[in-house]
Amino acid sequence: MLQEIGDAFIKWAKAPLGATASSGAAALQGAAAQAAARRRTTQYGIDIPMLLATASLVIFGILMVYSASWDYSFLLYDNYTQIFTRQVLWVVLGGLIALGLTFFNYHYWRRLAVPAMVVTILMLVAVLFISDVRNGAVRTLMSGSIQPSELAKLVTMIYLAVWLYSKQDQLSDINFGLVPLAGILGVVGGLIFVQPDLSAVITIFFLGGTLFFLAGGDLRQIGLLIIVAVLFGWLVVAVNRTGGERVASYLAGIKDPTQASYHVQRSLEAFVNGGWIGVGIGNAETKLTGLPVPPTDSIFAVIGEETGVIGAAGLVGLYLLLLWRGLGIALRAPDKLGGLLAAGLSLWLAMEAMVNMAVMLNLLPFAGNALPFISAGGSNLVVSFAAIGILMNISRLSARKKDDEGRSNSALVDLRGRDRRGRVSSARRTG
Repeated sequence: MLQEIGDAFIKWAKAPLGATASSGAAALQGAAAQAAARRRTTQYGIDIPMLLATASLVIFGILMVYSASWDYSFLLYDNYTQIFTRQVLWVVLGGLIALGLTFFNYHYWRRLAVPAMVVTILMLVAVLFISDVRNGAVRTLMSGSIQPSELAKLVTMIYLAVWLYSKQDQLSDINFGLVPLAGILGVVGGLIFVQPDLSAVITIFFLGGTLFFLAGGDLRQIGLLIIVAVLFGWLVVAVNRTGGERVASYLAGIKDPTQASYHVQRSLEAFVNGGWIGVGIGNAETKLTGLPVPPTDSIFAVIGEETGVIGAAGLVGLYLLLLWRGLGIALRAPDKLGGLLAAGLSLWLAMEAMVNMAVMLNLLPFAGNALPFISAGGSNLVVSFAAIGILMNISRLSARKKDDEGRSNSALVDLRGRDRRGRVSSARRTG
């Protein structure tokens, strides 16, 4: 701050004699204001582009949930605004959680990761015993209000980041690297697989392997992990009826879109109706004529119809901005734990979004991924907010560390500048 004010003062001093004193005072005040603003930004350490991208997604998501849900909500609850009202409440809760985690030092997760994982596993087991069947699957607790598989994604990312950070010097040993990793992913993935929630299993396995690579895992073990993942995928397609049907309909749709699944056909119809600029918010027709679950899994199709290719491309841009800022936070993290957490969470959010959008365009086999911050539903929305809160906390601590180092260096330079005498006594003075 003092350096910036000094620079402004020098510029004022070198100005022509005709320059007024008021202009010099204005320059000094402007420099002081800019320095104070930069210091406030450093103090809070909030990543402004990520904050703006998240806020844009949330606001746009509330608008689209209202547009996509009123007819669907009336059919389910005999209330046009039931889904919208609940979504607003989840946004408020998620925002409060994100705010709390922004000021919750992420290093405390080293002590909380194991209890969080135990609670998550117990919830996944409870889902199987309660057997609350919805849409042909057993995934929820408390009458559909809580979906533990969504929480499992977040907690698994945190647990793996903490575990890999603590074992980073032993990952080259297969007994401390690949074997425990396979055990962690196998337990969580197995409990989710039997619900069944194939997309959540794939997400957890992919991100687990990615974090293992980023932590410095042995390349041979990573290659073995990829082979096992491919064999597991083939086994799922060959044995599991749901997985086989989804892959078969996907391949048929690639050859001829009219042979794709009914869900994909209606989604493609929505995009065709929307064209480049869309039919306008609230004016989509496919959500009223049989598009499955328009407020949740199919909301991107509603967005494509109502805002067109331009609106859909803008949404993709917001998720890419979120990924870019998240990876930037990972690179600037104070330590490897922060880097692993930031990379894993930002990749997870981006992957969830890209899979959901790709499925609606038949670019990937059908999966039940929600569109983060957009799809109706409390579990995914709250854990997405939690991920943003942890990312913001890593950003804050990175800025604080950089500020502390900058002040330390400035103090050293200042001390050396004030002491004009030599540091080593001359031979004459010693004598």
